[in-house]
Amino acid sequence: MMKKLLIVAVLLAGSLTVQAQKDTKFGVKAGVDLASIKVKVAGSTATASETGFFLGGFATIGVSEKFAVQPEVLYVAISDSNFFSVPVLAKYTFAEKFSALVGPSFNYFSDATEDKLKVNIDLGATYDVTEEIDVNAKYSLGFGDVAVNGIFIGAGYKF
Repeated sequence: MMKKLLIVAVLLAGSLTVQAQKDTKFGVKAGVDLASIKVKVAGSTATASETGFFLGGFATIGVSEKFAVQPEVLYVAISDSNFFSVPVLAKYTFAEKFSALVGPSFNYFSDATEDKLKVNIDLGATYDVTEEIDVNAKYSLGFGDVAVNGIFIGAGYKF
């Protein structure tokens, strides 16, 4: 009885793995970042705007026909503030080629002396030009005494 139960569990796990692999797509993306950096010090606030670029990779993990989870790993270069961003986005497809994205992004500032890790909230959309190519845009909202906000506009390639 135990051997039959083990065989059924292995077959079930295998079929779930095959289903998950079928619904998972990997890709690369790149684009421009229009950022604003806001610093609050001793009651006063200073802001600066910079233009930079981003590039990286992503995976779209299908949960259902219209819902997916899309983790990304991006390198973002903005003047003197280069950082790695790891957004973990919920992706909801509301039309055949349009999707909405929302979720946190974890940003690691390698050249910062303090507060190297910042958490932002990202909100955006994608449009699938073809099955492999998409265009995307999102706004990243930062929090805290040093906040980096940005508009990311780019393109992705799924393989």
